Amino acid sequence: MGKLIKDAHSVWNTLNGIFLVFKPAGIHYLGTLNTLNLNLQRDFNKLEVRPPMKYVSIEGPTNKEMRVVVRDSYADNPLVVGPRFREKNFRMVTVNNLDIDTSGVLVVAINYGTRLRYVFKEFRPTVLYKVKGILGQMRRNNFMDGAIVEKSTWKHIRREHIDRVCASMQASHQKMMFQLSGLDIQSQEAYELAVKGPIRPNDPNIPLLYSIKCINFTPPEFTLEIVCINTSSEYLKSVTAEIGIKLHSTAHCNYLHCSQYGLFHVKDSLLSKHWNLSNILNNMNMCQNLISKHSSILSEKQPNLAMQIAT
Repeated sequence: MGKLIKDAHSVWNTLNGIFLVFKPAGIHYLGTLNTLNLNLQRDFNKLEVRPPMKYVSIEGPTNKEMRVVVRDSYADNPLVVGPRFREKNFRMVTVNNLDIDTSGVLVVAINYGTRLRYVFKEFRPTVLYKVKGILGQMRRNNFMDGAIVEKSTWKHIRREHIDRVCASMQASHQKMMFQLSGLDIQSQEAYELAVKGPIRPNDPNIPLLYSIKCINFTPPEFTLEIVCINTSSEYLKSVTAEIGIKLHSTAHCNYLHCSQYGLFHVKDSLLSKHWNLSNILNNMNMCQNLISKHSSILSEKQPNLAMQIAT
Protein backbone atom coordinates (compact mmCIF):
# COMPACT_ATOMS: atom_id res chain seq x y z
CA MET A 1 0.00 0.00 0.00
CA GLY A 2 2.85 2.37 0.81
CA LYS A 3 4.25 2.09 -2.73
CA LEU A 4 0.87 2.86 -4.32
CA ILE A 5 0.22 5.85 -2.09
CA LYS A 6 3.20 7.70 -3.62
CA ASP A 7 1.89 7.68 -7.18
CA ALA A 8 -1.46 9.35 -7.87
CA HIS A 9 -2.01 7.50 -11.16
CA SER A 10 -1.53 4.07 -9.58
CA VAL A 11 -3.86 4.90 -6.69
CA TRP A 12 -6.49 6.31 -9.04
CA ASN A 13 -6.66 3.00 -10.93
CA THR A 14 -7.54 1.20 -7.68
CA LEU A 15 -10.23 3.70 -6.60
CA ASN A 16 -13.18 1.69 -7.94
CA GLY A 17 -15.62 -0.07 -5.65
CA ILE A 18 -17.64 0.56 -2.52
CA PHE A 19 -16.72 1.53 1.02
CA LEU A 20 -18.53 2.17 4.29
CA VAL A 21 -18.72 5.38 6.28
CA PHE A 22 -20.59 6.28 9.43
CA LYS A 23 -23.13 9.05 8.83
CA PRO A 24 -24.12 10.92 11.97
CA ALA A 25 -27.64 12.21 12.48
CA GLY A 26 -28.30 15.81 11.50
CA ILE A 27 -26.15 15.64 8.35
CA HIS A 28 -27.61 15.01 4.90
CA TYR A 29 -26.06 12.16 2.96
CA LEU A 30 -25.18 14.62 0.16
CA GLY A 31 -23.19 16.62 2.71
CA THR A 32 -21.35 13.43 3.62
CA LEU A 33 -20.49 12.82 -0.05
CA ASN A 34 -19.27 16.40 -0.39
CA THR A 35 -16.93 16.01 2.61
CA LEU A 36 -15.58 12.72 1.23
CA ASN A 37 -14.98 14.38 -2.14
CA LEU A 38 -13.04 17.26 -0.57
CA ASN A 39 -10.93 14.85 1.50
CA LEU A 40 -10.07 12.74 -1.53
CA GLN A 41 -9.14 15.85 -3.53
CA ARG A 42 -6.85 16.94 -0.69
CA ASP A 43 -5.10 13.57 -0.37
CA PHE A 44 -4.71 12.97 -4.11
CA ASN A 45 -3.18 16.39 -4.68
CA LYS A 46 -0.57 15.56 -2.03
CA LEU A 47 0.62 12.58 -4.07
CA GLU A 48 3.11 12.57 -6.93
CA VAL A 49 1.06 13.90 -9.83
CA ARG A 50 2.19 14.24 -13.44
CA PRO A 51 4.51 17.16 -14.17
CA PRO A 52 3.29 20.11 -16.26
CA MET A 53 3.26 19.62 -20.02
CA LYS A 54 6.24 21.04 -21.90
CA TYR A 55 6.04 24.14 -24.05
CA VAL A 56 8.38 24.42 -27.03
CA SER A 57 9.28 27.89 -28.29
CA ILE A 58 11.67 29.16 -30.93
CA GLU A 59 13.44 32.30 -29.76
CA GLY A 60 16.00 34.75 -31.07
CA PRO A 61 16.26 37.29 -33.88
CA THR A 62 14.95 36.11 -37.21
CA ASN A 63 18.05 37.29 -39.12
CA LYS A 64 20.33 35.07 -37.04
CA GLU A 65 20.42 31.50 -35.94
CA MET A 66 17.42 30.87 -33.64
CA ARG A 67 17.34 28.56 -30.65
CA VAL A 68 14.74 26.03 -29.48
CA VAL A 69 13.71 26.40 -25.82
CA VAL A 70 11.68 23.81 -23.91
CA ARG A 71 10.05 24.91 -20.66
CA ASP A 72 7.08 24.01 -18.48
CA SER A 73 3.81 25.23 -19.94
CA TYR A 74 2.06 27.83 -17.83
CA ALA A 75 -1.23 26.63 -19.34
CA ASP A 76 -0.76 23.31 -17.49
CA ASN A 77 0.88 24.56 -14.29
CA PRO A 78 -1.10 23.76 -11.09
CA LEU A 79 -0.29 27.25 -9.79
CA VAL A 80 -2.14 28.69 -12.79
CA VAL A 81 -4.92 26.21 -13.65
CA GLY A 82 -5.44 24.82 -10.15
CA PRO A 83 -4.83 21.37 -8.60
CA ARG A 84 -4.78 18.24 -10.74
CA PHE A 85 -7.69 16.54 -8.96
CA ARG A 86 -10.99 18.36 -8.61
CA GLU A 87 -14.54 17.61 -7.59
CA LYS A 88 -15.63 16.45 -11.06
CA ASN A 89 -12.97 13.72 -11.07
CA PHE A 90 -14.72 11.67 -8.38
CA ARG A 91 -18.07 10.03 -9.11
CA MET A 92 -19.72 8.97 -5.86
CA VAL A 93 -23.24 7.76 -5.10
CA THR A 94 -24.83 6.16 -2.04
CA VAL A 95 -26.29 2.67 -2.21
CA ASN A 96 -28.58 3.29 0.78
CA ASN A 97 -29.82 6.83 1.20
CA LEU A 98 -30.09 7.59 4.91
CA ASP A 99 -32.45 10.36 5.96
CA ILE A 100 -31.02 13.42 7.71
CA ASP A 101 -32.47 12.16 11.02
CA THR A 102 -30.87 8.72 10.63
CA SER A 103 -27.36 7.76 11.67
CA GLY A 104 -25.49 4.58 10.85
CA VAL A 105 -23.69 2.77 8.06
CA LEU A 106 -23.72 4.52 4.68
CA VAL A 107 -22.61 2.44 1.70
CA VAL A 108 -20.78 4.62 -0.83
CA ALA A 109 -19.91 3.57 -4.39
CA ILE A 110 -17.15 5.41 -6.23
CA ASN A 111 -16.13 5.65 -9.91
CA TYR A 112 -16.71 2.32 -11.69
CA GLY A 113 -18.01 0.91 -8.42
CA THR A 114 -21.20 2.92 -8.97
CA ARG A 115 -22.38 0.00 -11.11
CA LEU A 116 -22.71 -2.06 -7.95
CA ARG A 117 -25.40 0.32 -6.76
CA TYR A 118 -27.85 -1.17 -9.26
CA VAL A 119 -26.88 -4.70 -8.21
CA PHE A 120 -27.80 -3.97 -4.60
CA LYS A 121 -30.92 -2.04 -5.58
CA GLU A 122 -32.08 -5.07 -7.55
CA PHE A 123 -31.13 -7.47 -4.77
CA ARG A 124 -32.82 -5.31 -2.09
CA PRO A 125 -31.04 -6.63 1.01
CA THR A 126 -32.65 -6.57 4.42
CA VAL A 127 -31.78 -3.67 6.70
CA LEU A 128 -31.31 -3.71 10.47
CA TYR A 129 -32.44 -0.59 12.35
CA LYS A 130 -32.29 0.39 15.98
CA VAL A 131 -35.19 2.69 16.80
CA LYS A 132 -35.74 4.49 20.10
CA GLY A 133 -39.06 5.93 21.20
CA ILE A 134 -40.53 7.87 24.10
CA LEU A 135 -43.96 7.15 25.52
CA GLY A 136 -46.45 9.81 26.59
CA GLN A 137 -46.07 12.34 23.77
CA MET A 138 -47.36 12.46 20.21
CA ARG A 139 -45.56 14.85 17.91
CA ARG A 140 -46.62 16.29 14.59
CA ASN A 141 -44.01 14.46 12.50
CA ASN A 142 -43.60 11.50 14.89
CA PHE A 143 -40.06 12.70 15.65
CA MET A 144 -38.52 14.56 18.56
CA ASP A 145 -38.14 17.86 16.65
CA GLY A 146 -41.86 18.09 15.90
CA ALA A 147 -44.42 20.08 17.86
CA ILE A 148 -46.23 18.21 20.64
CA VAL A 149 -49.87 17.63 19.65
CA GLU A 150 -50.97 15.28 22.45
CA LYS A 151 -49.85 14.04 25.84
CA SER A 152 -51.00 10.88 27.59
CA THR A 153 -50.24 8.61 30.53
CA TRP A 154 -47.73 5.80 30.16
CA LYS A 155 -47.08 4.42 33.65
CA HIS A 156 -49.50 1.53 33.07
CA ILE A 157 -47.23 0.12 30.31
CA ARG A 158 -44.95 -2.84 31.06
CA ARG A 159 -42.25 -4.58 29.05
CA GLU A 160 -44.51 -7.53 28.28
CA HIS A 161 -47.09 -5.16 26.79
CA ILE A 162 -44.56 -3.85 24.27
CA ASP A 163 -43.36 -7.38 23.49
CA ARG A 164 -46.94 -8.44 22.81
CA VAL A 165 -47.57 -5.53 20.45
CA CYS A 166 -44.28 -6.13 18.60
CA ALA A 167 -45.09 -9.82 18.17
CA SER A 168 -48.54 -8.92 16.84
CA MET A 169 -47.11 -6.44 14.31
CA GLN A 170 -44.49 -8.94 13.15
CA ALA A 171 -47.12 -11.66 12.70
CA SER A 172 -49.38 -9.31 10.70
CA HIS A 173 -46.54 -8.45 8.32
CA GLN A 174 -45.61 -12.10 7.88
CA LYS A 175 -49.24 -12.92 7.19
CA MET A 176 -49.45 -10.07 4.67
CA MET A 177 -46.56 -11.57 2.68
CA PHE A 178 -48.54 -14.70 1.95
CA GLN A 179 -51.86 -12.91 1.50
CA LEU A 180 -50.35 -10.82 -1.27
CA SER A 181 -48.99 -13.97 -2.88
CA GLY A 182 -52.38 -15.65 -2.79
CA LEU A 183 -51.07 -18.62 -0.81
CA ASP A 184 -52.46 -20.22 2.32
CA ILE A 185 -49.94 -19.69 5.11
CA GLN A 186 -50.48 -23.32 6.20
CA SER A 187 -49.91 -24.76 2.71
CA GLN A 188 -46.92 -26.67 1.38
CA GLU A 189 -46.38 -24.00 -1.29
CA ALA A 190 -46.05 -21.34 1.39
CA TYR A 191 -43.51 -23.47 3.25
CA GLU A 192 -41.41 -24.05 0.12
CA LEU A 193 -41.43 -20.32 -0.59
CA ALA A 194 -40.43 -19.43 2.98
CA VAL A 195 -37.41 -21.79 3.10
CA LYS A 196 -35.88 -20.04 0.07
CA GLY A 197 -35.19 -16.97 2.15
CA PRO A 198 -36.87 -13.67 3.00
CA ILE A 199 -39.81 -13.05 0.70
CA ARG A 200 -39.31 -9.80 -1.13
CA PRO A 201 -42.33 -7.99 -2.58
CA ASN A 202 -42.02 -7.23 -6.26
CA ASP A 203 -43.25 -3.70 -5.59
CA PRO A 204 -40.42 -1.73 -3.90
CA ASN A 205 -43.01 0.58 -2.34
CA ILE A 206 -44.46 -2.15 -0.08
CA PRO A 207 -42.68 -2.02 3.31
CA LEU A 208 -42.22 -5.29 5.17
CA LEU A 209 -41.03 -5.93 8.71
CA TYR A 210 -39.39 -9.33 9.03
CA SER A 211 -38.61 -8.90 12.71
CA ILE A 212 -39.47 -6.34 15.35
CA LYS A 213 -38.60 -6.76 19.01
CA CYS A 214 -38.03 -4.62 22.06
CA ILE A 215 -34.44 -4.91 23.28
CA ASN A 216 -34.60 -2.33 26.05
CA PHE A 217 -37.35 -0.74 28.15
CA THR A 218 -36.56 2.06 30.57
CA PRO A 219 -39.87 3.88 31.03
CA PRO A 220 -40.80 6.08 29.33
CA GLU A 221 -38.11 5.18 26.79
CA PHE A 222 -37.98 1.96 24.77
CA THR A 223 -35.67 0.62 22.08
CA LEU A 224 -36.71 -1.50 19.11
CA GLU A 225 -34.62 -3.68 16.83
CA ILE A 226 -36.24 -3.92 13.39
CA VAL A 227 -35.25 -6.03 10.40
CA CYS A 228 -37.07 -4.73 7.35
CA ILE A 229 -37.10 -4.01 3.64
CA ASN A 230 -38.49 -1.17 1.50
CA THR A 231 -38.87 1.10 4.53
CA SER A 232 -38.11 4.77 4.97
CA SER A 233 -37.36 6.79 8.07
CA GLU A 234 -40.87 8.22 7.94
CA TYR A 235 -42.34 4.73 8.00
CA LEU A 236 -40.21 3.68 10.97
CA LYS A 237 -41.26 6.81 12.84
CA SER A 238 -44.90 5.93 12.16
CA VAL A 239 -44.29 2.40 13.52
CA THR A 240 -43.15 3.95 16.79
CA ALA A 241 -46.28 6.10 16.94
CA GLU A 242 -48.47 3.08 16.11
CA ILE A 243 -46.97 1.11 18.99
CA GLY A 244 -47.87 3.94 21.35
CA ILE A 245 -51.48 3.92 20.16
CA LYS A 246 -51.77 0.14 20.52
CA LEU A 247 -50.50 0.50 24.08
CA HIS A 248 -53.40 2.91 24.80
CA SER A 249 -50.96 5.78 25.02
CA THR A 250 -48.87 7.85 22.61
CA ALA A 251 -45.25 7.72 21.49
CA HIS A 252 -42.79 9.37 19.19
CA CYS A 253 -39.37 8.43 17.80
CA ASN A 254 -36.23 10.17 19.05
CA TYR A 255 -33.46 8.04 17.51
CA LEU A 256 -32.95 6.17 14.22
CA HIS A 257 -29.83 4.12 13.59
CA CYS A 258 -29.02 1.88 10.62
CA SER A 259 -26.87 -0.90 12.11
CA GLN A 260 -26.58 -3.14 9.07
CA TYR A 261 -27.33 -3.00 5.35
CA GLY A 262 -27.21 -6.48 3.87
CA LEU A 263 -23.64 -7.72 4.23
CA PHE A 264 -22.31 -4.46 5.64
CA HIS A 265 -22.26 -3.73 9.37
CA VAL A 266 -21.80 -0.39 11.05
CA LYS A 267 -18.80 -1.70 13.02
CA ASP A 268 -16.85 -1.80 9.73
CA SER A 269 -17.70 1.79 8.75
CA LEU A 270 -15.26 4.70 8.87
CA LEU A 271 -15.74 7.52 11.35
CA SER A 272 -15.40 11.06 9.99
CA LYS A 273 -11.89 11.39 11.45
CA HIS A 274 -10.84 8.42 9.30
CA TRP A 275 -12.20 9.77 6.00
CA ASN A 276 -8.90 9.86 4.17
CA LEU A 277 -7.49 8.13 1.11
CA SER A 278 -5.54 5.42 2.91
CA ASN A 279 -8.43 4.31 5.13
CA ILE A 280 -10.90 4.44 2.25
CA LEU A 281 -8.69 2.16 0.14
CA ASN A 282 -8.35 -0.31 3.02
CA ASN A 283 -12.10 -0.26 3.65
CA MET A 284 -12.76 -0.72 -0.06
CA ASN A 285 -10.55 -3.79 -0.08
CA MET A 286 -12.42 -5.18 2.95
CA CYS A 287 -15.77 -4.66 1.19
CA GLN A 288 -14.50 -6.33 -1.98
CA ASN A 289 -13.39 -9.39 -0.01
CA LEU A 290 -16.78 -9.50 1.70
CA ILE A 291 -18.64 -9.33 -1.61
CA SER A 292 -16.42 -12.00 -3.17
CA LYS A 293 -16.99 -14.27 -0.18
CA HIS A 294 -20.78 -13.94 -0.50
CA SER A 295 -21.08 -13.50 -4.26
CA SER A 296 -23.50 -16.42 -4.50
CA ILE A 297 -26.00 -14.57 -2.31
CA LEU A 298 -26.09 -11.57 -4.64
CA SER A 299 -26.43 -13.70 -7.77
CA GLU A 300 -29.04 -16.20 -6.63
CA LYS A 301 -32.67 -15.67 -7.54
CA GLN A 302 -34.67 -14.36 -4.61
CA PRO A 303 -38.26 -15.42 -3.91
CA ASN A 304 -40.69 -12.58 -4.46
CA LEU A 305 -44.43 -12.16 -4.47
CA ALA A 306 -44.70 -11.55 -8.20
CA MET A 307 -43.39 -15.07 -8.92
CA GLN A 308 -46.19 -16.57 -6.88
CA ILE A 309 -48.91 -14.38 -8.34
CA ALA A 310 -47.93 -15.47 -11.83
CA THR A 311 -48.22 -19.19 -11.03
